[in-house]
Amino acid sequence: MHGSAEPMRHRGVARGAERDVERTLSHLRTLDAPVQRVQPSGPLTLEDLYRQHRMRLVRLAILLVDEPATAEDVVQEAFTGLHRNWGKLRDSAAAVSYLRTAVVNGSRSVLRRRKTARDYVPPHVVNARSAESLAMLSTEHQAVVAALSKLPPRQREVLVLRYYGGLSEAEISEAAGISRGTVKSTASRALEALQRAMNDGQRPRGF
Repeated sequence: MHGSAEPMRHRGVARGAERDVERTLSHLRTLDAPVQRVQPSGPLTLEDLYRQHRMRLVRLAILLVDEPATAEDVVQEAFTGLHRNWGKLRDSAAAVSYLRTAVVNGSRSVLRRRKTARDYVPPHVVNARSAESLAMLSTEHQAVVAALSKLPPRQREVLVLRYYGGLSEAEISEAAGISRGTVKSTASRALEALQRAMNDGQRPRGF
């Protein structure tokens, strides 16, 4: 699945941002790699999928909503939905695709509710990541994750699905519910916005 992912290369100022986000999210993907999979002796079960994919789905949700506890809830809801629809899915690839889409949609719902909640105070970026993963991230990687959290939801979704999820444009289109053309244009704008956010984060205070 991931082998089909085609690169999203963009010219100009966004190229540096693409390199940075690709390096950072690929590093996170390595840290979150699942334990060695054991081929089940019988048909694939919901428990198999939970064991194999839960950690990366939680990280995906964390990168979209910032809060680990909320991300856990989003992923739990995704697996609950998978259980309800288990009989309708043709194979494990369809099940994983269902889970990704459910996590993206669940994260969007969280962000919409958060936007309308008057008393919501965004958490500090350090508290929005697990302590274990942060301890393994360099300052440069942390700066990329912090800049990523400042992007509009759709832009963040596209970059996270591409560079953390390792998905192709077609797979991102399916997971995010947008056309492939929109995936391309959103990725281009997102990389430019990410570069600006990273540049702003590097400026001395008072400038």
